[in-house]
Amino acid sequence: MEFRAFIEPQQGAGYADQVAVAQTAEQLGFAAFFRSDHYLAMSGDGLPGPTDSWVTLGAIARETSSIRLGTLVTSATFRYPGPLAIAVAQVDDMSSGRVEFGLGSGWFEQEHQAYGIPFPPLRERFDRLSEQLAILTGLWTTEPGETFDYAGEYYTITGSPALPKPTQRPHPPIVIGGHGAKRTPQLAAQYAAEFNIPFAPIGVAEKQYQRVADAVAAVGRPADSMVYSSAFVLCAGRNDGEVARRAAAIGRDLDELRSNSPLVGTPAEIVDNLGAWKQIGVQRVYTQLLDLSDLAHLELLASKVMPQLL
Repeated sequence: MEFRAFIEPQQGAGYADQVAVAQTAEQLGFAAFFRSDHYLAMSGDGLPGPTDSWVTLGAIARETSSIRLGTLVTSATFRYPGPLAIAVAQVDDMSSGRVEFGLGSGWFEQEHQAYGIPFPPLRERFDRLSEQLAILTGLWTTEPGETFDYAGEYYTITGSPALPKPTQRPHPPIVIGGHGAKRTPQLAAQYAAEFNIPFAPIGVAEKQYQRVADAVAAVGRPADSMVYSSAFVLCAGRNDGEVARRAAAIGRDLDELRSNSPLVGTPAEIVDNLGAWKQIGVQRVYTQLLDLSDLAHLELLASKVMPQLL
């Protein structure tokens, strides 16, 4: 089971906070550093304010050397696919090929309203996501010297030189996730190297993994060509008192956390909790660190939990 650090900087984090988590995670042996792609806090004041995910990851790429970097997930509503392909390819180059690219349809209407970003109905958002995936992969895989064209309902590409190319070929691994019963598994089977379902009950996750596995089989892909992952809130401690202190620090009810995340409790409890998730096929765990000042939290997981599950 692989462990990845995951943060939500829109809740209140500057660049220095984020690079500190990324560098600490790299030193501790986490496989990747991922961040959300949001422009508005879901609670609290969000100070000092949002940071753009791909600007931030480009900078972190130059301040780390081995940890993989990505988004969980980039919102297709925020950027046109052509400029997004350029940005992701550039960060892949800046990191010497360490980018993993999560892409989703977008869901948080208030942040769109707050920053003047159109927020179409759900069906259109999924249609746009589908077109963006086709364009991004098309641009990245077009052979040098050739051009790329695309005519969709929402995006048209004409005579693009399809540059720059990402360092990873044919392109960075794509992460797709969510709860959708039909289109989400189909898009994952067509484009993704990894399927993620975040913050879901284990029964819901298992059912969605099976839908994706069925979709993977339907398009003729090998079953082991898809990696299955999930994301959970981290609230660990050496004893019950430390667990309670960390729950209070992030403003969460401890009983609620225990019922919704296997990463809550002492190291022994967490190892036991994750056993059930491993049994349903989870290969990667995104550990959502909500208190970015508490880097000892990551150290506890790395020293007491990860060695037992890697």
